[in-house]
Amino acid sequence: MLPDSYQAVLSRKAEIMKAAVGMDFAQFESGSIAFDYEGMLAATGYSLQDVIEIQKGFSVGNTPLLELRNLTELARKLAPPGKGARIFIKDEAANPSGSFKVRRAATSVYHARKQGYPGVVTATSGNYGAAVASCCAMAGLRCIVIQECFDSRRTGQPEIIEKARKCEALGAEVVQLSVGPELFYTFLRTLEETGYFNASLYTAYGTLGIETLGYEIAMQFRERLGRDPDAVVCTNAGGGNLTGTARGLIKAGCQAQVIAASVNLKGLHMASDTSFNRKSFTTGHTGFGMPFSTWPDRSDVPRSAARPLRYMDRYVTVNQGEVFYMTEVLASLEGLEKGPAGNTSLAAAFALAQEMDRDQCLVVQETEYTGAGKHLNAQLSFARRNGIEVRFGDPEEEVPGQSIILPEHPRQIRAREVDLDHMRRSLIRNALASVDHPPTEADLEFLAQETRTDKKFVMEAL
Repeated sequence: MLPDSYQAVLSRKAEIMKAAVGMDFAQFESGSIAFDYEGMLAATGYSLQDVIEIQKGFSVGNTPLLELRNLTELARKLAPPGKGARIFIKDEAANPSGSFKVRRAATSVYHARKQGYPGVVTATSGNYGAAVASCCAMAGLRCIVIQECFDSRRTGQPEIIEKARKCEALGAEVVQLSVGPELFYTFLRTLEETGYFNASLYTAYGTLGIETLGYEIAMQFRERLGRDPDAVVCTNAGGGNLTGTARGLIKAGCQAQVIAASVNLKGLHMASDTSFNRKSFTTGHTGFGMPFSTWPDRSDVPRSAARPLRYMDRYVTVNQGEVFYMTEVLASLEGLEKGPAGNTSLAAAFALAQEMDRDQCLVVQETEYTGAGKHLNAQLSFARRNGIEVRFGDPEEEVPGQSIILPEHPRQIRAREVDLDHMRRSLIRNALASVDHPPTEADLEFLAQETRTDKKFVMEAL
């Protein structure tokens, strides 16, 4: 029997991951910073058309494209003359598990069944777990969801508890843990003990699954409006959502601007026991969006397929109170009640539309289901119980972990620009810290691709 101490299990992580993903990441490595990113994606053996057919088999995809006419009119009332782009959303809540993440899950679960794995394991706060559980139920595979759920006082956020309910309802075994390093340890031990497939968010199978979302946006826009959208706004956390969507747009020949949006949680550490319940968003926030953008390989596989800085044109942030406010506006003006993650990019899109011309169009590329624990009232009540001030006022005064300030007027909703060049330099520094020698010529070319710049920018950053 193999030793099961924390250090012993972590020392075996490369072997465990190789067995659980069925992919030898070493074949794409150069021994330095650079690795064969496109080769890793191609090694799955699945084309875009293959993935479309796989997802059809799980009743996933081809979700509606909805125009938010009332929200557009409100934006135009607040915008300068001639401004106010048309706002659309891709209604991913129409998928079987209620979110876009089932596109990732369908591809991963299909591959797991094809390769003969008896079950699937995923570590997630919930939406992806529900997606994997849904697909496993259809495929006849067992499913284990490992969920970081509680602080040390055994208190769990209502949104995470709701997601656990969803996972269990779809037949998954849910292992709930407190915040901290035990998540990855338990995840590795479970993979090793069960021999199940690792349906990580960050494998090539997951990213290929999201490509269909970007591809559908382009094709549906052309069919309906005879043109491409001008901008697509993606809620950004671990980066797979934006990466896959952008790659799908590219494969459709669509040159829409790709804009990342995250909730500003500056100052809150995601792995901190004291900070865990002082945030009101479990995903789509800067606590994931910033570090995963500037060093993608911090994920649970040796090389992440989610590499958002390769694809994003802009990165903006919105505040917690603005997202809650926009959630209510969407329900009141459009009759659509959706969960918080998609409403992050919707809040950004509402502000961005006011910058754009009236004849332009932008798309919020996903929505998600809502439920009792994901509802804004449950989230705000939980925040109050944790001593967080909740009030109407100026969102600029909001301090993450201390206050949630709902706008007094929709004109106060803003999309705050993030310095992408600063993030690009951070990625280059993080990459250099991973090796003990000067970067090679291949490394410089790779870093230029990673940061969507050129070798001159990389050299100046060095």
